[in-house]
Order: sequence, then C-alpha cells, then structure tokens
Amino acid sequence: MQFVHEPVLLEKVLEILQPQPGGIFVDCTVGGGGHSLEIASRISPDGKLVAIDRDREAVAAASRRLQHLGETVVFVQDNFRYLKSILASLGLEKVDGVLLDAGVSSYQLDEGERGFSYHADAALDMRMDRNGGITAAQLVNESSTEELTRIIRDFGEELWARRIAEFIVTRRQRSGPIRTTTELVETIKAAIPAKARRHGNHPARRTFQALRIAVNDELAALEQALDDALRVLRPGGRLAVITFHSLEDRLVKKKFQRAAGCCQCPPGLPQCSCGWKPQILLLTGKALRPTAEEVARNPRARSARLRAAVKVLDERTGE
Repeated sequence: MQFVHEPVLLEKVLEILQPQPGGIFVDCTVGGGGHSLEIASRISPDGKLVAIDRDREAVAAASRRLQHLGETVVFVQDNFRYLKSILASLGLEKVDGVLLDAGVSSYQLDEGERGFSYHADAALDMRMDRNGGITAAQLVNESSTEELTRIIRDFGEELWARRIAEFIVTRRQRSGPIRTTTELVETIKAAIPAKARRHGNHPARRTFQALRIAVNDELAALEQALDDALRVLRPGGRLAVITFHSLEDRLVKKKFQRAAGCCQCPPGLPQCSCGWKPQILLLTGKALRPTAEEVARNPRARSARLRAAVKVLDERTGE
C-alpha cells in the first residue's frame, strides 16, 4: 500500500513553528512526511530537520518523498520518547522547533495487517514498531479480567470496560485465544447492550484505542517526549503538539500549565521557597481545532487538537 499522508492542521502548525531558512527542527512523528515536507522546504538549504518515526515503513516512505531535500532532512527510526538522546547522537543540543504528533497514522489504520482498525479483519498486532514488543493479541489473551478492565477503562474511557473484559476472558476460556480483530469486535459487540450500541461511535473504538495505547506505551512515551522537547528547545524555540483523544490532550495541557506556571510549592505555605520560574509561554489558550473545511476534506482530522508554547527560560542559566 502507498503511504499517503494528509498533514493535520498544517497551516496552524507552520504559523506556530515559524520555520525559517537555516533553522533546526524536529518532526517527532514523520508519518508520510506531510508536515516534514513543508518544514524542511522552509529551512532548506542550510537548515536541518530531524524526522523521527517508530514505524520503519513510515521512515522509508517519507525518505522517498523528501529525497529531493537532500541533507536538509535526517531520518531516524526510533521512539520519540528518546528525543534528547536521538538529538545528542546527531550532535545536536538545542533546536528551534519541535512538532510532536501523537496520533496513529492513516497508513497504519488503512493497512489491514497491522491490526489497528476494527473495520478490517487482521491479526491482533497494533505495534507501531513491529520489530519487537508485546502485541494486542498477547494482551487480550494473557491479561486477567482486572488488568483488561483497567486498560480498557483507563486508556479507552470505556463505560462498559468491566463487562467487555469479562466477555473477552469468557470467550477465550470457551473457544480458545482471540487472534483477529474481527473476533475481538464480535466479543465487544456481544458485551455492550444493544441499546448502547445504537448511538455514537463504533462500539469497538474505545477498546481498540485502549489496547493500542497499552501496546505502544503511548502516554508514557508522550510525557517523556514533552519533557525532552522542553529541554532541547533553545530560548525562543517553539513546541507544537497534536493530539487525537482526551487522554493525550489532558496530559499535554497539564504539562504545559506546569511549565508555564510560577510557584510550584504545596498550597498553604506562607511564602514561596521553590524559586520556580516559568519555562514556557503558552501560544494557545484553548486547544486549536481543524476547520470545517479541513474536516470535510480529511475526516480523520475531526478529533485533532493542537497546543503550542514558546520556550522562555534556559534551565541551565535560569534566564
């Protein structure tokens, strides 16, 4: 399958990051290379874009799409949670901008064999990096009812988490392991009462989201990447973060609020003793959303949220 990628919130991302000739930028999830193409074109020929992705196929596809930009773009197949060490390995200490797109790519959803989609019959995999790590099938078939309930509830915000977990365990006990997306969807549909299935999104959407997050340890990776991004930005450098569900957006919002805040002392102290200074200035009050026109053109952009900040403090000097 061809790796097709329509960059979400592209104009807003470019407006926030303000890539200029000679700048050093990072795209933490290169995907099909849509955002990277526009950033790299603006910083070329003397700038540098580090394009990262966990998915080897994404890196290969983006490198083909951006090959005309030559040495402006450096491709790295790795997890963006290691952002600081990735940059250090390239001899880069500080950068002018970071784009962090936390979503699963359209290619991964559309390629049935990856197991991300509840619309295609495929093996339960869901790994963004297929070179190793636990699969969704292993989670589904080896986790206890309590652990499955926690995953589906906490990472999917699913009202019927306990019931779905119970049905999964009962099915595998009676019929053997659940090996495919179709088998899992059937189990989820059986668990959710018919009346609750008549409205809203696909009944398997939240459970599939939860398993994908658990398989790829997405929230912990995002939190670590945010910390690293704030460290590697030079004063005046800009960070743009795109999320696609409320768990990610809340994490980013909380992280930004803390970094932009002042005193970090526990409430009730008579005076501040922490000496904390704001690290960033928020560039977005509320999260930015795609326009109706963009959603009409690219329905998968519907749930996208964009938050951004500019670095104002060098943590080494406190200035």
